[in-house]
Amino acid sequence: MTRRTTRTRNAALLSVVAASVAVLVGCAPAPERTAQSPEPDYCARMVTNSGGLEDRSFNQSSWEGLQAAAVEFGIDVDAIVSTAEADLAPNVTQAVATGCELILTVGFELADATLEQATANPNVHFAIVDEQVDADNVKPIVFDTAQAAYLAGYLAAGVSQTGIVGTFGGGNQPPVTLFMDGYVDGVAAYNTAHGAAVTVLGWDKTAQDGSFTGDFDDINKGKSYAQGLIDQGADVIMPVAGQVGEGAAAAAIENDGVAIIWVDSDGYDTLPDQYRTVLLTSVLKNTQDAVVEIISDDLDGTFDNTPYVGTLANGGVEIADFHDQSARVSADLADELEQIRAAIIAGTLTVTGPSTPQ
Repeated sequence: MTRRTTRTRNAALLSVVAASVAVLVGCAPAPERTAQSPEPDYCARMVTNSGGLEDRSFNQSSWEGLQAAAVEFGIDVDAIVSTAEADLAPNVTQAVATGCELILTVGFELADATLEQATANPNVHFAIVDEQVDADNVKPIVFDTAQAAYLAGYLAAGVSQTGIVGTFGGGNQPPVTLFMDGYVDGVAAYNTAHGAAVTVLGWDKTAQDGSFTGDFDDINKGKSYAQGLIDQGADVIMPVAGQVGEGAAAAAIENDGVAIIWVDSDGYDTLPDQYRTVLLTSVLKNTQDAVVEIISDDLDGTFDNTPYVGTLANGGVEIADFHDQSARVSADLADELEQIRAAIIAGTLTVTGPSTPQ
């Protein structure tokens, strides 16, 4: 399999690439590239988890990254969409059968299938989002979301009027609980700094146990779980459950004074517009840029299996703007958040937990 070292960065390829991009249902700097060296013979395939492509979460952002790589490098990309658990392994097999140079899989559900196919196809390069898979030809793409969630927790405690905030997850898995660990620690930091006693419902970091819906698809469950937290007094809620979180936004709209914190993408852009009024911020994973970087490395012949770990320092994680909720965030609180962010980046404040990626 030939991997070339000169690739295009010509945005004029957009029209050609757009015609080739279809959806099938089922860290060294790059060298300068010339404007006359498209690589139509290079292709990448993505396999979603069972949440589907437009999950307003990591499937969607991973696909956006692959589409961006298609435009930037003039490559052929497709997504193979899993709609049920039974689709997962066959879809990875289908992706490998295309003969593409790189296979991108998304989520812990695809870890076993990714490892199986990577072992059977050592000359194919794989990348997997939000999961650690140990193989010479697999590049994990993981994010230290606890760093950004720490800021979100501090923010939630700072704007809460009831002194109670909440969270829940889709499943008790490291990519989920890492958000929740950071959120709880951020609330605790606010309490220490302000002599406050804000309570977090839904997650016990010490016990590593809390509230989980058991899936990432059922919006009605999200509304029910959020309403349960609201009934206990929570006025800021962070759902870490993919599409399920939309139900939390629906519950917030029906309860005055309640706000939500979205995760993975900026919910202000990805959620239906009616939820913008209840969105406090989002804990972001910059999956798009990570995918583009890894495609670039593969094209340049510098692909390796060292995990990409997104942090505040490298821009891999962040919190979004406060958008329509800006009036709830005082200038003093905003300044505190900037100071904390700077301390995490500088390494003078360490945010860590059992699921911190290495």
